[in-house]
Amino acid sequence: MSGEHIIAFQGRPGAYSDLACRTARPGWATLPCQTFAQTIAAVHDGQAELAMLACENSLAGRVPDIHALLPQADLFIVGEHFQRVEHCLLGIPGTELGDARRLHTHPVAMAQVRGVIGELGLEPVVEFDTAGAAEMVRAWGRKEDVAVASELAAELNGLEILRRNVEDAAHNTTRFYIASRRPDTLPQPGPDFMTTLLFRVNNQPGALYKALGGLATTGVNLTRLESYMLEGSFSATQFLMDVEGHPEAPPLAEALRELSFFSERQEILGVYPASPFRRGA
Repeated sequence: MSGEHIIAFQGRPGAYSDLACRTARPGWATLPCQTFAQTIAAVHDGQAELAMLACENSLAGRVPDIHALLPQADLFIVGEHFQRVEHCLLGIPGTELGDARRLHTHPVAMAQVRGVIGELGLEPVVEFDTAGAAEMVRAWGRKEDVAVASELAAELNGLEILRRNVEDAAHNTTRFYIASRRPDTLPQPGPDFMTTLLFRVNNQPGALYKALGGLATTGVNLTRLESYMLEGSFSATQFLMDVEGHPEAPPLAEALRELSFFSERQEILGVYPASPFRRGA
């Protein structure tokens, strides 16, 4: 099977990651995978050309597992995508709001729709996935059971949208890394690039302060920093970092040279164009 123009994601068809794939790569086929590890493996095995990997959400924060999987994935980040999360209340055809008794969705989504749960007096029932909840509601065929999922999930499962934008907070947005098999060369330096890299420091007083000092003195904007222990050791910490700029162009080139003096290891995981979302486009 050729993976050309196929993009893999974690979740069921109609998940927000599926919607992100279709938005970022219109016309491409999407490949649902059960786990992030399987999504990464689909690219390695040639089943897919790219992987869409959720990394952070504006309300829920870090997406679990990705920061730990990426360093070992042997993939290269070639882009980023910001997807607006617009929750819809879905029911089988003919359902009215007054029919609903139980609401099914992913726990993160459940925490974002407390208002509609209280308003309609619904019993919250946690499921493994938003799109999976939509599939279950369709299979049950009961008007008392409704789901919170995307408009795409409604379309794919033949469900009616009972109410749009039922999320409590506006501007609920998920950021994704778009990953590919590692290219031979970095893209040419230019404006509006993002760089994702790993570095490791010893657990000593001031180690992180010294390592990041070059970013401050050269004026590089740090947009994300994740830390985790290595192989159960408490002696060193590894960091996953997103910064604005290209590693072969100033000011980031100077900052990374200084970082190399105070870190044990550096590895660039991706250099890619910054999303227009960052500029409000």
